[in-house]
Amino acid sequence: MDFGVMPDGTSVESYVLTNGKMSVKVITYGAIVAEIHVPDRDGVLADVVLGFDSLEGYLSPQPYFGAIIGRVANRIARGSFTLDGKTYTLAVNNGPNSLHGGLKGFDKAVWKVKNASGQSIALSYVSKDGEEGYPGNLSVDVTYTLTSDNALKIDYSATTDATTPVNLTNHSYFNLAGPASGKILGHELQLAADNYTPGDEGLIPTGEILPVQGTPLDFTRTTAIGSKIEQIPGIPGGYDHNFVLRDRDPLKDPAAVVHDPVSGRTLEVFTTEPGIQFYTSNFLDGSLKGKGGVVYGKQQAFCLEAQHYPDSVNHENFPSTILRPGSRYEQTTLYRFSAK
Repeated sequence: MDFGVMPDGTSVESYVLTNGKMSVKVITYGAIVAEIHVPDRDGVLADVVLGFDSLEGYLSPQPYFGAIIGRVANRIARGSFTLDGKTYTLAVNNGPNSLHGGLKGFDKAVWKVKNASGQSIALSYVSKDGEEGYPGNLSVDVTYTLTSDNALKIDYSATTDATTPVNLTNHSYFNLAGPASGKILGHELQLAADNYTPGDEGLIPTGEILPVQGTPLDFTRTTAIGSKIEQIPGIPGGYDHNFVLRDRDPLKDPAAVVHDPVSGRTLEVFTTEPGIQFYTSNFLDGSLKGKGGVVYGKQQAFCLEAQHYPDSVNHENFPSTILRPGSRYEQTTLYRFSAK
């Protein structure tokens, strides 16, 4: 279906995936997951992700609601990295740093639909050599599949004609009680992470990998998100941290489990990625009005962005984000919903 027209005249389309129990709406702008309708414990459907009713909302300044992030998710320090002896300078859009692909990342591109069916849609985008400062022509495919067991499966793949860093993720903002319900501090979280990567005031990793034990970042046991959030220092406060996922069967053992006691909805996240960024929408300030006129305020949603660690390209001890010609970038992440 038509979802609007870009300023340059490019049409943006929307597609609805359904399995008879839940539905997911995807738009071609940013390959954005615009809606996820999930039943609660009583079978009542609600949309559990933040976003907008129209394209105009997504085109205005907004924090990556539901989008595919690339060429490199998260932050690159000082918008610079050195690769094979050559230094590359990127577009900076987060103080002195490059965030989520730069000024015009994959979230602001209109993706092409390769094929679509009732439960799946495959989209593609070609990031040209030099885009936002990155080397190489990068061909990216993302496939969303709504499975029979109520999981939104995201398969990513990419190839390049020149060596380049790649780190893709989806940036959905979840509220399992529905965005109109307010803050997510009562949601309960468990992470398969014994360690995290500490950062400086600009959220750039120091390079250390430290244990979560004894810190407000310990979610190794199910814990209410709001129980220790006030212990996180800084302004605006809240969680915005990369967690180091422990070794496990990546598509059978969850990286994260979130439960909302009010609605009974549970979200399990499975991923082949080594890290997951847990973010409690600390920068939402009530200035954005979303779907149904709901005003989006601080900590009204959470994100679980499966990815490589921030600034990996500048830390040799982190898992590599470098893709070379002849190799293929591949990752799979699933968001599976249930209720009890």
